[in-house]
Amino acid sequence: MIYADHAATTALSKAALTAMLPYFTEYYGNPSSTHAAGTAVSRGILAAREQLALLLNCAPREIYFTSGGSEANNQALRTVAAIGKQTQRQHIVCSAFEHPSVLRTLDELQDTGFSVTRLAPNQDGLISAADVQAAMRPDTVAVSVMLANNEIGTLQPIAEIAVGCRARGILLHTDAVQAVGHIPVSVRGLQADLLSLSAHKFNGPTGTGALIARRGIQPYSLIRGGGQERGSRAGTEHAAGIVGMAAALQEKNSDMPKHIAVVTALREQLISGLLELPQVMLTGSPNARVPGIAHFCIQGVESETVLALLDERGICASAGSACAAGALEPSHVLRSMGISGAWAQGALRLSLGADNTPEEVRQIILAVSEIVTRLRKGTV
Repeated sequence: MIYADHAATTALSKAALTAMLPYFTEYYGNPSSTHAAGTAVSRGILAAREQLALLLNCAPREIYFTSGGSEANNQALRTVAAIGKQTQRQHIVCSAFEHPSVLRTLDELQDTGFSVTRLAPNQDGLISAADVQAAMRPDTVAVSVMLANNEIGTLQPIAEIAVGCRARGILLHTDAVQAVGHIPVSVRGLQADLLSLSAHKFNGPTGTGALIARRGIQPYSLIRGGGQERGSRAGTEHAAGIVGMAAALQEKNSDMPKHIAVVTALREQLISGLLELPQVMLTGSPNARVPGIAHFCIQGVESETVLALLDERGICASAGSACAAGALEPSHVLRSMGISGAWAQGALRLSLGADNTPEEVRQIILAVSEIVTRLRKGTV
Protein backbone atom coordinates (compact mmCIF):
# COMPACT_ATOMS: atom_id res chain seq x y z
CA MET A 1 0.00 0.00 0.00
CA ILE A 2 1.14 3.53 -0.81
CA TYR A 3 -0.31 6.02 1.64
CA ALA A 4 -0.68 9.52 0.14
CA ASP A 5 -3.40 10.92 2.39
CA HIS A 6 -1.37 12.33 5.30
CA ALA A 7 -3.51 15.48 5.37
CA ALA A 8 -6.44 13.29 6.46
CA THR A 9 -4.54 11.50 9.21
CA THR A 10 -1.13 10.04 9.97
CA ALA A 11 0.17 6.85 11.54
CA LEU A 12 0.88 6.95 15.26
CA SER A 13 4.63 7.34 15.76
CA LYS A 14 6.61 4.90 17.89
CA ALA A 15 7.63 7.79 20.15
CA ALA A 16 3.98 8.69 20.77
CA LEU A 17 2.96 5.07 21.34
CA THR A 18 5.80 4.51 23.81
CA ALA A 19 4.81 7.61 25.76
CA MET A 20 1.14 6.58 25.80
CA LEU A 21 1.33 2.93 26.81
CA PRO A 22 1.97 3.45 30.55
CA TYR A 23 -1.17 5.61 30.74
CA PHE A 24 -3.30 2.67 29.64
CA THR A 25 -1.91 0.30 32.27
CA GLU A 26 0.32 1.69 35.00
CA TYR A 27 -0.93 5.29 35.30
CA TYR A 28 -4.71 4.93 35.22
CA GLY A 29 -5.83 7.20 38.05
CA ASN A 30 -8.16 10.15 37.58
CA PRO A 31 -5.95 13.26 37.30
CA SER A 32 -8.46 15.23 39.37
CA SER A 33 -8.08 12.83 42.32
CA THR A 34 -5.79 13.90 45.14
CA HIS A 35 -4.41 10.45 45.94
CA ALA A 36 -1.13 9.06 44.59
CA ALA A 37 -2.66 7.31 41.58
CA GLY A 38 -4.36 10.53 40.49
CA THR A 39 -1.43 12.85 41.08
CA ALA A 40 0.87 10.57 39.05
CA VAL A 41 -1.38 11.09 36.01
CA SER A 42 -1.76 14.79 36.78
CA ARG A 43 2.02 15.18 36.77
CA GLY A 44 2.19 13.49 33.37
CA ILE A 45 -0.37 15.90 31.93
CA LEU A 46 1.46 18.87 33.42
CA ALA A 47 4.77 17.71 31.93
CA ALA A 48 3.12 17.31 28.52
CA ARG A 49 1.55 20.77 28.79
CA GLU A 50 4.94 22.31 29.59
CA GLN A 51 6.60 20.41 26.75
CA LEU A 52 3.97 21.59 24.25
CA ALA A 53 4.31 25.17 25.49
CA LEU A 54 8.04 25.12 24.75
CA LEU A 55 7.47 23.63 21.30
CA LEU A 56 4.72 26.11 20.39
CA ASN A 57 6.23 29.18 22.10
CA CYS A 58 3.36 29.92 24.44
CA ALA A 59 2.69 29.66 28.17
CA PRO A 60 1.57 26.30 29.63
CA ARG A 61 -1.55 27.89 31.09
CA GLU A 62 -2.55 29.08 27.62
CA ILE A 63 -3.04 25.46 26.44
CA TYR A 64 -6.50 23.89 26.72
CA PHE A 65 -6.77 20.25 25.68
CA THR A 66 -9.62 19.22 23.38
CA SER A 67 -10.72 16.17 21.38
CA GLY A 68 -9.15 17.59 18.22
CA GLY A 69 -9.08 20.46 15.77
CA SER A 70 -12.82 20.66 15.14
CA GLU A 71 -13.61 21.07 18.81
CA ALA A 72 -10.81 23.62 19.19
CA ASN A 73 -12.17 25.64 16.25
CA ASN A 74 -15.70 25.52 17.68
CA GLN A 75 -14.44 26.60 21.09
CA ALA A 76 -12.37 29.44 19.64
CA LEU A 77 -15.32 30.90 17.74
CA ARG A 78 -17.74 30.49 20.63
CA THR A 79 -15.18 32.28 22.77
CA VAL A 80 -14.91 35.30 20.45
CA ALA A 81 -18.70 35.31 20.13
CA ALA A 82 -19.08 35.53 23.90
CA ILE A 83 -16.58 38.40 23.98
CA GLY A 84 -18.39 40.06 21.08
CA LYS A 85 -21.72 39.97 22.88
CA GLN A 86 -20.14 41.49 25.98
CA THR A 87 -18.52 44.30 23.98
CA GLN A 88 -21.39 44.76 21.50
CA ARG A 89 -19.18 43.86 18.54
CA GLN A 90 -20.84 41.16 16.50
CA HIS A 91 -18.97 41.03 13.22
CA ILE A 92 -16.42 38.36 12.26
CA VAL A 93 -14.13 38.19 9.23
CA CYS A 94 -13.01 34.83 7.84
CA SER A 95 -11.73 33.30 4.63
CA ALA A 96 -14.30 31.58 2.43
CA PHE A 97 -12.29 28.37 2.40
CA GLU A 98 -11.99 27.69 6.10
CA HIS A 99 -12.49 24.19 7.47
CA PRO A 100 -16.19 23.19 7.84
CA SER A 101 -15.83 23.28 11.64
CA VAL A 102 -15.22 27.03 11.30
CA LEU A 103 -17.72 27.82 8.56
CA ARG A 104 -20.61 25.86 10.08
CA THR A 105 -20.03 27.40 13.49
CA LEU A 106 -20.09 30.84 11.88
CA ASP A 107 -23.36 29.92 10.13
CA GLU A 108 -24.86 29.17 13.54
CA LEU A 109 -23.53 32.43 14.97
CA GLN A 110 -25.21 34.31 12.14
CA ASP A 111 -28.50 32.82 13.27
CA THR A 112 -27.94 34.45 16.66
CA GLY A 113 -27.33 37.95 15.28
CA PHE A 114 -23.68 37.95 14.20
CA SER A 115 -22.66 39.12 10.74
CA VAL A 116 -19.83 37.37 8.90
CA THR A 117 -17.68 38.59 6.02
CA ARG A 118 -16.21 35.70 4.03
CA LEU A 119 -13.21 36.70 1.96
CA ALA A 120 -12.51 34.83 -1.28
CA PRO A 121 -8.86 33.89 -1.84
CA ASN A 122 -7.06 34.90 -5.02
CA GLN A 123 -6.36 32.43 -7.83
CA ASP A 124 -3.30 31.18 -5.93
CA GLY A 125 -5.42 30.32 -2.90
CA LEU A 126 -4.10 33.17 -0.77
CA ILE A 127 -5.82 35.71 1.47
CA SER A 128 -4.06 39.06 1.64
CA ALA A 129 -3.60 41.02 4.86
CA ALA A 130 -4.82 44.11 2.98
CA ASP A 131 -8.12 42.42 2.10
CA VAL A 132 -8.61 41.35 5.70
CA GLN A 133 -7.96 44.88 6.93
CA ALA A 134 -10.36 46.34 4.36
CA ALA A 135 -13.10 44.02 5.62
CA MET A 136 -12.74 45.18 9.23
CA ARG A 137 -15.49 47.35 10.71
CA PRO A 138 -15.93 49.21 13.99
CA ASP A 139 -18.01 46.27 15.25
CA THR A 140 -15.52 43.56 14.20
CA VAL A 141 -14.64 41.38 17.16
CA ALA A 142 -12.45 38.77 15.47
CA VAL A 143 -10.75 37.46 12.35
CA SER A 144 -10.47 33.72 11.67
CA VAL A 145 -8.06 32.67 8.91
CA MET A 146 -6.42 29.25 8.74
CA LEU A 147 -2.63 29.04 8.71
CA ALA A 148 -2.57 26.23 6.12
CA ASN A 149 -5.51 25.23 3.96
CA ASN A 150 -6.50 21.61 4.49
CA GLU A 151 -7.28 20.91 0.82
CA ILE A 152 -4.78 22.83 -1.29
CA GLY A 153 -2.10 23.36 1.37
CA THR A 154 -1.53 27.08 0.85
CA LEU A 155 0.03 29.05 3.71
CA GLN A 156 -1.66 32.28 4.72
CA PRO A 157 0.15 35.44 5.98
CA ILE A 158 -1.11 35.17 9.55
CA ALA A 159 1.64 37.30 11.11
CA GLU A 160 0.83 40.10 8.65
CA ILE A 161 -2.88 39.79 9.32
CA ALA A 162 -2.14 39.96 13.05
CA VAL A 163 -0.57 43.41 12.67
CA GLY A 164 -3.85 44.87 11.43
CA CYS A 165 -5.82 43.05 14.11
CA ARG A 166 -3.58 44.32 16.91
CA ALA A 167 -3.83 47.90 15.66
CA ARG A 168 -7.63 47.80 15.94
CA GLY A 169 -8.06 45.64 19.02
CA ILE A 170 -9.50 42.73 17.03
CA LEU A 171 -8.96 39.13 18.11
CA LEU A 172 -7.22 36.73 15.71
CA HIS A 173 -7.93 33.01 15.52
CA THR A 174 -5.99 30.69 13.24
CA ASP A 175 -6.73 27.05 12.49
CA ALA A 176 -3.18 25.63 12.43
CA VAL A 177 -4.21 21.98 12.22
CA GLN A 178 -2.43 21.36 8.90
CA ALA A 179 0.65 23.36 9.88
CA VAL A 180 1.70 22.28 13.37
CA GLY A 181 4.27 19.50 13.12
CA HIS A 182 4.99 20.25 9.46
CA ILE A 183 6.46 23.74 9.61
CA PRO A 184 7.77 25.77 12.58
CA VAL A 185 4.77 27.27 14.38
CA SER A 186 5.23 29.89 17.10
CA VAL A 187 2.10 31.26 18.75
CA ARG A 188 4.04 34.33 19.86
CA GLY A 189 5.59 34.77 16.44
CA LEU A 190 2.24 34.62 14.69
CA GLN A 191 0.69 36.93 17.33
CA ALA A 192 -2.42 34.78 17.27
CA ASP A 193 -4.85 35.20 20.15
CA LEU A 194 -6.35 31.75 19.55
CA LEU A 195 -4.78 28.82 17.71
CA SER A 196 -6.17 25.32 17.02
CA LEU A 197 -4.20 22.10 16.51
CA SER A 198 -4.82 18.37 16.26
CA ALA A 199 -2.41 15.56 17.20
CA HIS A 200 -3.32 13.03 14.53
CA LYS A 201 -2.09 15.34 11.77
CA PHE A 202 1.51 15.00 13.00
CA ASN A 203 1.73 11.31 14.00
CA GLY A 204 0.02 11.76 17.34
CA PRO A 205 -3.15 10.00 18.50
CA THR A 206 -6.63 10.66 17.16
CA GLY A 207 -9.13 12.23 19.52
CA THR A 208 -6.62 14.69 20.96
CA GLY A 209 -5.98 18.33 20.17
CA ALA A 210 -5.65 21.72 21.79
CA LEU A 211 -6.80 25.30 21.72
CA ILE A 212 -4.14 27.86 22.56
CA ALA A 213 -5.76 30.95 24.08
CA ARG A 214 -3.70 34.04 24.85
CA ARG A 215 -3.42 34.88 28.53
CA GLY A 216 -6.40 36.98 29.52
CA ILE A 217 -8.82 35.08 27.28
CA GLN A 218 -11.01 32.54 29.09
CA PRO A 219 -12.20 29.97 26.52
CA TYR A 220 -15.94 29.42 26.37
CA SER A 221 -16.78 25.98 27.76
CA LEU A 222 -18.58 23.83 25.20
CA ILE A 223 -18.89 20.95 27.67
CA ARG A 224 -20.47 21.66 31.05
CA GLY A 225 -19.60 19.69 34.14
CA GLY A 226 -16.54 19.69 36.36
CA GLY A 227 -13.77 22.25 36.50
CA GLN A 228 -11.17 20.51 34.32
CA GLU A 229 -8.94 22.61 32.04
CA ARG A 230 -9.32 25.53 34.43
CA GLY A 231 -13.08 25.55 33.94
CA SER A 232 -12.94 25.64 30.13
CA ARG A 233 -13.55 21.98 29.27
CA ALA A 234 -15.36 19.63 31.60
CA GLY A 235 -14.56 15.92 31.56
CA THR A 236 -11.68 13.73 32.67
CA GLU A 237 -8.60 14.50 30.59
CA HIS A 238 -7.43 11.91 28.05
CA ALA A 239 -4.01 11.55 29.65
CA ALA A 240 -2.64 8.97 27.19
CA GLY A 241 -3.62 11.15 24.24
CA ILE A 242 -2.14 14.27 25.78
CA VAL A 243 1.28 12.73 26.52
CA GLY A 244 1.23 11.08 23.08
CA MET A 245 0.56 14.43 21.40
CA ALA A 246 3.48 16.04 23.21
CA ALA A 247 5.82 13.18 22.32
CA ALA A 248 4.78 13.26 18.65
CA LEU A 249 5.31 17.01 18.34
CA GLN A 250 8.65 16.80 20.15
CA GLU A 251 9.82 14.23 17.60
CA LYS A 252 8.57 16.30 14.66
CA ASN A 253 10.10 19.55 15.86
CA SER A 254 13.46 17.96 16.72
CA ASP A 255 13.98 16.99 13.06
CA MET A 256 11.93 19.71 11.36
CA PRO A 257 14.51 20.96 8.80
CA LYS A 258 15.15 17.43 7.53
CA HIS A 259 11.42 16.66 7.47
CA ILE A 260 10.69 19.80 5.44
CA ALA A 261 13.51 19.10 2.96
CA VAL A 262 12.58 15.46 2.40
CA VAL A 263 8.83 16.00 2.04
CA THR A 264 9.20 19.12 -0.13
CA ALA A 265 11.45 17.19 -2.53
CA LEU A 266 8.83 14.42 -2.78
CA ARG A 267 6.08 16.96 -3.36
CA GLU A 268 8.03 18.69 -6.13
CA GLN A 269 8.74 15.33 -7.79
CA LEU A 270 5.01 14.62 -7.69
CA ILE A 271 3.97 18.03 -9.03
CA SER A 272 6.48 17.97 -11.86
CA GLY A 273 5.44 14.45 -12.89
CA LEU A 274 1.69 15.06 -12.90
CA LEU A 275 1.92 18.42 -14.66
CA GLU A 276 3.35 16.59 -17.66
CA LEU A 277 -0.17 15.27 -18.24
CA PRO A 278 -2.32 17.48 -20.49
CA GLN A 279 -5.18 19.44 -18.91
CA VAL A 280 -3.88 19.05 -15.35
CA MET A 281 -3.72 22.12 -13.11
CA LEU A 282 -1.92 22.54 -9.79
CA THR A 283 -4.24 24.42 -7.43
CA GLY A 284 -2.88 27.04 -5.08
CA SER A 285 0.44 28.81 -4.85
CA PRO A 286 3.38 26.74 -6.11
CA ASN A 287 5.57 28.11 -3.31
CA ALA A 288 3.50 29.29 -0.33
CA ARG A 289 2.31 25.87 0.80
CA VAL A 290 3.05 23.27 3.46
CA PRO A 291 5.64 20.69 2.39
CA GLY A 292 3.40 17.67 1.91
CA ILE A 293 0.20 18.77 0.17
CA ALA A 294 -0.22 18.86 -3.62
CA HIS A 295 -3.71 19.37 -5.02
CA PHE A 296 -4.64 19.07 -8.68
CA CYS A 297 -7.67 19.56 -10.89
CA ILE A 298 -7.86 17.21 -13.86
CA GLN A 299 -10.21 17.83 -16.77
CA GLY A 300 -12.19 15.02 -18.33
CA VAL A 301 -12.38 12.77 -15.26
CA GLU A 302 -14.34 12.54 -12.02
CA SER A 303 -12.63 12.41 -8.64
CA GLU A 304 -14.69 9.51 -7.33
CA THR A 305 -13.67 7.24 -10.22
CA VAL A 306 -10.00 8.21 -10.08
CA LEU A 307 -9.85 7.58 -6.33
CA ALA A 308 -11.56 4.19 -6.65
CA LEU A 309 -9.11 3.09 -9.36
CA LEU A 310 -6.14 4.34 -7.34
CA ASP A 311 -7.44 2.40 -4.35
CA GLU A 312 -7.60 -0.75 -6.49
CA ARG A 313 -3.89 -0.24 -7.12
CA GLY A 314 -3.17 0.16 -3.43
CA ILE A 315 -2.77 3.95 -3.48
CA CYS A 316 -4.60 5.96 -0.79
CA ALA A 317 -5.52 9.50 -1.86
CA SER A 318 -8.46 11.90 -1.62
CA ALA A 319 -10.28 14.64 -3.48
CA GLY A 320 -9.95 17.08 -0.59
CA SER A 321 -10.98 17.34 3.05
CA ALA A 322 -11.82 14.04 4.71
CA CYS A 323 -14.51 15.96 6.60
CA ALA A 324 -16.36 16.53 3.30
CA ALA A 325 -15.94 13.00 1.95
CA GLY A 326 -19.03 11.81 0.12
CA ALA A 327 -20.19 15.30 -0.84
CA LEU A 328 -21.56 15.38 -4.38
CA GLU A 329 -21.01 19.07 -5.07
CA PRO A 330 -17.61 20.62 -5.85
CA SER A 331 -15.42 21.56 -2.90
CA HIS A 332 -16.18 24.91 -1.30
CA VAL A 333 -12.42 25.55 -1.35
CA LEU A 334 -12.26 25.28 -5.13
CA ARG A 335 -15.48 27.25 -5.58
CA SER A 336 -14.08 30.07 -3.44
CA MET A 337 -11.07 30.24 -5.77
CA GLY A 338 -13.32 30.58 -8.82
CA ILE A 339 -12.42 27.16 -10.23
CA SER A 340 -15.17 26.01 -12.60
CA GLY A 341 -17.18 22.84 -12.09
CA ALA A 342 -15.57 21.15 -15.11
CA TRP A 343 -12.18 21.40 -13.45
CA ALA A 344 -13.36 20.97 -9.85
CA GLN A 345 -15.05 17.63 -10.47
CA GLY A 346 -11.61 16.18 -11.24
CA ALA A 347 -10.02 17.27 -7.95
CA LEU A 348 -7.21 15.12 -6.54
CA ARG A 349 -5.33 15.75 -3.28
CA LEU A 350 -2.10 13.85 -2.72
CA SER A 351 -0.52 14.51 0.66
CA LEU A 352 2.87 13.04 1.42
CA GLY A 353 4.91 12.31 4.53
CA ALA A 354 8.52 11.56 5.36
CA ASP A 355 7.75 7.84 5.24
CA ASN A 356 6.98 8.06 1.51
CA THR A 357 9.80 7.38 -0.97
CA PRO A 358 10.76 8.69 -4.43
CA GLU A 359 9.87 5.26 -5.85
CA GLU A 360 6.38 5.49 -4.34
CA VAL A 361 5.95 8.94 -5.87
CA ARG A 362 7.05 7.53 -9.23
CA GLN A 363 4.40 4.82 -8.89
CA ILE A 364 1.73 7.39 -8.02
CA ILE A 365 2.61 9.46 -11.10
CA LEU A 366 2.49 6.37 -13.31
CA ALA A 367 -0.83 5.19 -11.86
CA VAL A 368 -2.55 8.57 -12.14
CA SER A 369 -1.26 9.03 -15.69
CA GLU A 370 -2.52 5.62 -16.79
CA ILE A 371 -5.90 6.03 -15.08
CA VAL A 372 -6.53 9.51 -16.47
CA THR A 373 -5.52 8.46 -19.98
CA ARG A 374 -7.84 5.43 -19.91
CA LEU A 375 -10.75 7.40 -18.47
CA ARG A 376 -10.42 10.06 -21.13
CA LYS A 377 -10.38 7.38 -23.82
CA GLY A 378 -13.33 5.59 -22.21
CA THR A 379 -11.42 2.31 -21.93
CA VAL A 380 -11.99 1.74 -18.19
